[in-house]
Amino acid sequence: MVERTSKFLLIVAVSVCFMLILYQYVGPGLSLGSPSGRSYSEELDLFPTPDPHYVKKYYFPVRELERELAFDMKGEDVIVFLHIQKTGGTTFGRHLVQNVRLEVPCDCRPGQKKCTCYRPNRRETWLFSRFSTGWSCGLHADWTELTNCVPGVLDRRESAAAKTPR
Repeated sequence: MVERTSKFLLIVAVSVCFMLILYQYVGPGLSLGSPSGRSYSEELDLFPTPDPHYVKKYYFPVRELERELAFDMKGEDVIVFLHIQKTGGTTFGRHLVQNVRLEVPCDCRPGQKKCTCYRPNRRETWLFSRFSTGWSCGLHADWTELTNCVPGVLDRRESAAAKTPR
């Protein structure tokens, strides 16, 4: 008799759990009502009204966001790519050296993480990034470290390239 009762209780418990799960997953799609008394569509407000007390911490004027810069790859311009962790920087940095259509594409050898990205008319780099120069300024260098380090590293690379026979 005890065995029958325990089986009955087990079946009831499993049925209750199944019904709860079913209600949680299927119930919101049906108009079964909600505990707050509002309809489900009223609870799902994708664009709530902004908090009137919220103050923007960073303000970027439209003229700054729509600013166009001329980049002269054949001249002396250099792109310095600031790699920030957990922002997709690795993917974007790899995209810069592998997928951008250039007059002289970056030379990426299999098995190496660094690529050589030279200007069209001389053996100088136009890109300063993790994938073109490695960690020349240290691991995950911030803006201050890069502004202090990049000119010296580029000067050393250019002087070393000038010394090697062609």
